[in-house]
Amino acid sequence: MTELTHHQVRPREDGAKRAVAGELVKVLVHRREDRGMTVEPYASRCVRAGELHELVTTDLSEAQAGTRVDRVGFLGFTEISRAGVIDRGDTVWIGGRPVGTVLGFDACHFPNHYNILISTGEPVTGEELGLVPEAEVRFTQS
Repeated sequence: MTELTHHQVRPREDGAKRAVAGELVKVLVHRREDRGMTVEPYASRCVRAGELHELVTTDLSEAQAGTRVDRVGFLGFTEISRAGVIDRGDTVWIGGRPVGTVLGFDACHFPNHYNILISTGEPVTGEELGLVPEAEVRFTQS
């Protein structure tokens, strides 16, 4: 493999993709100011049907690998019903409403589940958004 010179352009990596879908299985109601999550170095994660992942909101709008995430609100757990790839920058929809943008992933509980970090401007909880179990969750390409 050859190295790119300053005159070469990196190839485009992201093409079109289908939406990842799921259902909310548990609503969470708490928040933290000192959570200490860490943004993983990965821009995307593959998710399989049947997996559970936690949805976590934050006021961060940008983050790099290793960024500490303290101010968070917990939305809930989603069960993936339609496998696919979740990318940093995807729009997160719950119950037909846009909630925020995927900021990244925290793997402190992996392989049990990922924390999917969602930039929302202000940390919010599932209770504050009026979320209910069985609400449709979708991750769509922005």
